[in-house]
Amino acid sequence: MSDAGDQDGTVAERKMRFLFALRSRGVTDARVLTAMEAVDRGLFVRGLFAERAYEDMPLPIACGQTISQPSVVGLMTQALEVGPRDTVLEVGTGSGYQAAILAQLARRVYTVDRHRRLVREAEEIFAALHIRNIVAITADGSRGLPDQAPFDRILVTAAAEDPPGPLLAQLKIGGIMVLPVGQSDAVQSLIRVRRTETGYEYDELRPVRFVPLVEGVSYD
Repeated sequence: MSDAGDQDGTVAERKMRFLFALRSRGVTDARVLTAMEAVDRGLFVRGLFAERAYEDMPLPIACGQTISQPSVVGLMTQALEVGPRDTVLEVGTGSGYQAAILAQLARRVYTVDRHRRLVREAEEIFAALHIRNIVAITADGSRGLPDQAPFDRILVTAAAEDPPGPLLAQLKIGGIMVLPVGQSDAVQSLIRVRRTETGYEYDELRPVRFVPLVEGVSYD
């Protein structure tokens, strides 16, 4: 077998182990697994850590941020219960990996990050992958996107002490928001919020650890 064939086999094996790890950690929704199989995490991890792209672990990216652990991405996406007609807001674009997965499941995804560099680099990957239903914006994610609200689903990939009021207000009745809450220097809880006619219902899903949700915009 040629070196190219050996390399292809190694990548295929890594991806197979990747999907097995997702299933073994509770990602069982067929649509979510198909979306995660379709989006190559290796395209979103650069530099020294590229070799570890298919491992189930968070990895550092630019601007002091991280690309989340794939099983956590899968569990958050699964908890969000995204439908094909849904409009989704993601707060915390990061590498763009989570938005690319959401784009496989939703009608439209708005993704917001306070770091202009991360938004620009994610847009380049979306363009290369011909993903056309993502709108990436540099903005203060803690304030959401009131001009595009309300949203069917909201996913927050940074931890706040409490669910931000502006995001709760931008969730449709019947909508779902998934986010980590808790102190930034302690283990946080992943929660799911459902908006009802009379208020909000909260479910605690699992302990997690995310970078803190920071207000404002950084033009680095």
